[in-house]
Amino acid sequence: MHRMTDRVFRNVLVLALSGLLLQSCIGTAVGAAVDVTLEVAKVPFKVAGAVVDVATPEDDEDD
Repeated sequence: MHRMTDRVFRNVLVLALSGLLLQSCIGTAVGAAVDVTLEVAKVPFKVAGAVVDVATPEDDEDD
């Protein structure tokens, strides 16, 4: 019976440590996905700004 308890305790410990280690890995993956999503969301605004810059005539004349 004592061996059974040791085995259960060891398995719980291994699962707990694995969960803690994988949490940082998953957090890194989620952070990278959020960064990519934010950059993709910025693209239309950058394109619109470039279009406005091209479409707006520059006044080189001094008043």
